[in-house]
Amino acid sequence: MPGVLIAFEGLDQSGKQTQAELLRDRLKEGGRKARLVSFPDYGTSIGEEIARALQGEREYGADVMQLLYVANRYERKPDLVRWLDGGLILVCDRYRASSVAYGEAFGLDAEWLETIQKYLPPPALTILLDIAPETAAKRKSADRDRYERDLALLARVRESYMSERKRRSRATSTPPRRSSCREVGVGSDPGVS
Repeated sequence: MPGVLIAFEGLDQSGKQTQAELLRDRLKEGGRKARLVSFPDYGTSIGEEIARALQGEREYGADVMQLLYVANRYERKPDLVRWLDGGLILVCDRYRASSVAYGEAFGLDAEWLETIQKYLPPPALTILLDIAPETAAKRKSADRDRYERDLALLARVRESYMSERKRRSRATSTPPRRSSCREVGVGSDPGVS
């Protein structure tokens, strides 16, 4: 039985990693084979270059940055395909929609951003965790990268995510942090809201 890819999307500090980990753990507790995959993957050569750019050590235009993000996913494509073919449920902390949202926020064409990713495995479900940019900034006040420090950029990214959500019927908006695990039908710890 082929696997399934589920992507959590949203601004930094929206709870994507938390929710992805909770979902992965709940799936494993239920006897399913599940794996967490985070993008960008800073453990690859392209991921290292992305990290340098985000810390201001490299200067790239918006188009080059998005090409790096997409290339980082293509670096992992053989693994993604192998895991999906092996029946794993892949839970992604960021995936294809991030390039569209961030790229569009920098004025890039959303159709181009979707086209360059068309050979990546598609997500079966994308879950959007929506928070205000100001909330994201409050949740992480130190060691923020160049994108995390730019509240106007984050507002445009959020707007892009919300526009994409309206265009795609399969995207789901859920509350941030632990409570949203219940909303996607996998339960949550009692008393956590």
